[in-house]
Amino acid sequence: MHVVERYAAWATGWRAQPIADEVAHHARRAVIDWHAALYPGLAVPPATLLKRAFTADDARTQALIHGSAAHTVEVDDIYRDGIYHPGAPTIAAAHALGFERPNFLRAVIVGYEISTRIGALMGRAHYRYWHNTGTIGCFGAAAAAAELLSLDERQFAHALATVATFAAALQQAFRMDSMSKPLHAGRAAEAGVTAALAAREGVTGSLDILEGEAGFGRAMGDNPDWQRALAGLGRDFHITRMTFKNHACCGHTFAAIDGALALKERMRLRPGDIERIEVGTYRAGVEVAHYREPRTPAEARFSLRYVVASALTHGSVRLAAFEPERINDAATRALMAKVVPSIDAELDASFPRQRAARVAITAAGRRQELLQPTRKGDPDLPLTDAELQEKYMELAAPVLGADKAQALLARLWRLECA
Repeated sequence: MHVVERYAAWATGWRAQPIADEVAHHARRAVIDWHAALYPGLAVPPATLLKRAFTADDARTQALIHGSAAHTVEVDDIYRDGIYHPGAPTIAAAHALGFERPNFLRAVIVGYEISTRIGALMGRAHYRYWHNTGTIGCFGAAAAAAELLSLDERQFAHALATVATFAAALQQAFRMDSMSKPLHAGRAAEAGVTAALAAREGVTGSLDILEGEAGFGRAMGDNPDWQRALAGLGRDFHITRMTFKNHACCGHTFAAIDGALALKERMRLRPGDIERIEVGTYRAGVEVAHYREPRTPAEARFSLRYVVASALTHGSVRLAAFEPERINDAATRALMAKVVPSIDAELDASFPRQRAARVAITAAGRRQELLQPTRKGDPDLPLTDAELQEKYMELAAPVLGADKAQALLARLWRLECA
């Protein structure tokens, strides 16, 4: 059997199995976090522009808009080992095809389990040029859509085979200010819905598309061992080990933010006391979050210097950090000039399984250093259910209104498994 056939066989066979309470609980957490990311994203470009551009209210258009919106303000979930945001494309695809369907939660789990394994296997070699949320996200969206539509084993395999040919998303798209990055998630969601609907009607794909001589693994990675991407399927559920963001910016900066805030508290500093902030972290933290003098919200979210300085100046990095007055805040700008990022070879060697930063602050003639080994929100330092609810209400209530947001939250906690 080809790899896509083995994924299809597991997914269709798992339908007869009960979902463990722990797995279902974590799936509900993922859906709540997706809604937290969705609503602020729907209120700003590119979602507002996409609504004008595409007036059809079909599932593909909904997936495109909602997938893009959920990835726009940089608060969506992360599968750390896959360098991948699964929620934005996967849940958008399932939601577009039927949030009311009884197998919605199961479809989300299936999409996460298949795509996170592909993402972890493709690894750093893939992430060098490709944006995993767009490329790997196609598989999460297609798998979730195929499950929601109850495709048979053959149809399911062909949905995965077809969507592999749609996989695209270049990291260069967010090395300068643009709206392309969130569109990667939206396009992946749309592609997944397209592939599943097409497969239902009999459209076929190349079943050896992942492992073939000119397939996905060779073309977009380092010819990985696909057996590794099947290990633990149905026994070890990756959805139970998600990272839920605690800051509204690039996840590669989180350990630096957390470390800087901890060191500020330990040293009992005021921002004006600080003379120098050294941040050693893994390569992606320096190269992806690279902007030296950010001028727009998108640039600021991908500026390690800015988000560390903003956290030290204002105490947090929430949505308000990316308002124009905050980006141009004189105190933050002054402190930003004192941030010195560098690649720490030891910490880089542990990426992506560990996201760490070494932060040193010099102030009033004294220097202290702190190793931040993980990020608040990672599986080893998770957001509690209460903290996740607070995040959801902070982000969704301004858009929906507090009462509607609370009612939806209660409904999401009650999602049943079928």
